[in-house]
Amino acid sequence: AIVCGLLAETPDLDILVSYDDPVDAFVLHRGWSHSLLVQAALTPLFGEAMVRFFTVLRGQRPATYLAVYLCLSTHALLDALTIYGTQLLWPLWGEPFAVGSIFVIDPLYTLPLLVAAVWALCLGQWSRRIGTVIALGLIISTAYQGWAFIAQQIVTGRARAMLEGADMEPYRLLATPTPLNSYFWRVLALRNGHYLNIYLPVFGGPEQITAYRHPRGVAMAPCLSGNGAFEKLAWFSRGYFRLDWRQNEVVFSDLRMGLTPNYVFQYAVAQYPIAKTRKGAMPPLPTAPPRRLGGLGGAWEDIEWLAANLFLGPAIRPAEADARIDIAALAQPPEVGISSTDCKAPGKITP
Repeated sequence: AIVCGLLAETPDLDILVSYDDPVDAFVLHRGWSHSLLVQAALTPLFGEAMVRFFTVLRGQRPATYLAVYLCLSTHALLDALTIYGTQLLWPLWGEPFAVGSIFVIDPLYTLPLLVAAVWALCLGQWSRRIGTVIALGLIISTAYQGWAFIAQQIVTGRARAMLEGADMEPYRLLATPTPLNSYFWRVLALRNGHYLNIYLPVFGGPEQITAYRHPRGVAMAPCLSGNGAFEKLAWFSRGYFRLDWRQNEVVFSDLRMGLTPNYVFQYAVAQYPIAKTRKGAMPPLPTAPPRRLGGLGGAWEDIEWLAANLFLGPAIRPAEADARIDIAALAQPPEVGISSTDCKAPGKITP
């Protein structure tokens, strides 16, 4: 059990690979080591090692090989259900799979498996009873994944119906659960120069929904043509990103992971020199070595906000309060923020 537990973690050893570029470290994680094809090729290597090391397995080579492959592949398949992205078919297909139906940490999924595993490790030998417990843990956890996928379809349908009712189609929609649960969701609605964060539970009426509108700053995207870091990030995020000025840097934020404005993955991808040219004009937007920006703010406020929406009813998210819009006002034209495409820094740069 311990060996298989360690084996199940081997796909994540790719984080030990050192990259000079932080963007490569981001987009190449969950790559070849998470490929079901690579894992199938490595299964005989790990499986045969286990058969030769453990005497009890020497007459069970097919079952051992199958167990090894399940340890590796279920890791990758579970990762693909999160929103990050997993290259399940590398090298035949480079596009990451990212269903987004479950948060990366969900206690309700983990606990049934944890209870069964700890119980099994505490026993001296196998029994039919522990076999039943383990099977039950697998059934419950798998059923929970099924529920999360169905919940994702429900909230996506509710958000789409709301936008259609406000004559706001077409939008690109992406539904992801808020942290640590599968009942309260964020639907990310993308359209041209702005995006909506729509927060809603799986069940409930329109009064349970809150929405916030933000600029995307995508008018700056043509100015980043040829910027390798930006192009990689835009591809990996599947277009769900925003661009902002911070001091003299252009910052890329992946909208899928984290909550506005505290996104988990933010990178400075271009930079203006502080000094201006002799004529006072800004030079063309240059490429600078990409830099990951760290630090998440408002964690406690978000915990209180999440708890309120889970147990007490709709609550306004403090970090987005200024961007809140009424559901009835969704059809009003938004202010999309940065709209210039002259590749110059704005007159007032956001600190």
